[in-house]
Amino acid sequence: MLIIDTHAHIYAQDEKRYPPIEKPLRPPGGKGTLGDLRAETASHGVRAACLIQTSTFYRFDNRCICDSSKVSSDWAAGVCTLDPDDPHSPGLLSQYQREFGIKGMRSIPGQSGRIDGDGVRRLWKTAADEGLVINALMRRENAENLGRMLADFPGLRVVLDHCMYVEIGPQYDAILGDVLSLAKFKNLHAKLTFVPTGSKQKYPCADLHDAVLKIVDAFGPERCVWGSDFPCELWTPGITYSQHLQIFLKDLPLRDAARQQILGLTAKRLWFPEWL
Repeated sequence: MLIIDTHAHIYAQDEKRYPPIEKPLRPPGGKGTLGDLRAETASHGVRAACLIQTSTFYRFDNRCICDSSKVSSDWAAGVCTLDPDDPHSPGLLSQYQREFGIKGMRSIPGQSGRIDGDGVRRLWKTAADEGLVINALMRRENAENLGRMLADFPGLRVVLDHCMYVEIGPQYDAILGDVLSLAKFKNLHAKLTFVPTGSKQKYPCADLHDAVLKIVDAFGPERCVWGSDFPCELWTPGITYSQHLQIFLKDLPLRDAARQQILGLTAKRLWFPEWL
């Protein structure tokens, strides 16, 4: 089965070349390098990975993700993050695609707090022109605004990062309801990375299995993807890389055809179309 990890953060060992922000979030034990990810994916039969800009370490400095993407183009796709309030960001996005082969951009709200502000729109327009994929990182207060963006950019492929952080708690029904309501936009895809981060239980995080199944049913498995949250030592400390993968390989009651879509085929169409 083709398996593609659509959510991995990387950290460079050379902090002089790639300096972190003040008070960065660091993975324990120095884990999280590009080499660590390559070894982790290879040991689990994962064919490819999306490298997501580590904003909690580098903020809008995309040099590490760009360089890593260029040297790993045979197995990785880079996803940068740019400041929607910086007028130079659209030009940088085009440059990153042209010079480093960046495949997508993680889209965040601007200083206004909205995902549909003018700066975000300019970046989405550039992504559409360049044929890139948008990863929308936001919480449910922007659900209606995201709907407007999806309607205004119907040809742009968009992935909802972490499904707006579905988690067990008082907001569970509201968040899940908003995610399900967005499934009507056919250009939106669901990234099912919230299971270990939103669960209140240990492996296999059974309290969030129903949410996954409802999202898969609403979007269809052909619009759902899996990602590990690498390095798991930092982002999913109670769940290992192997366990997170096993939840989708074995523990969730999915049909084989659905597993194939979620674990690899959908991601192949989004970020690795040259494999088709």
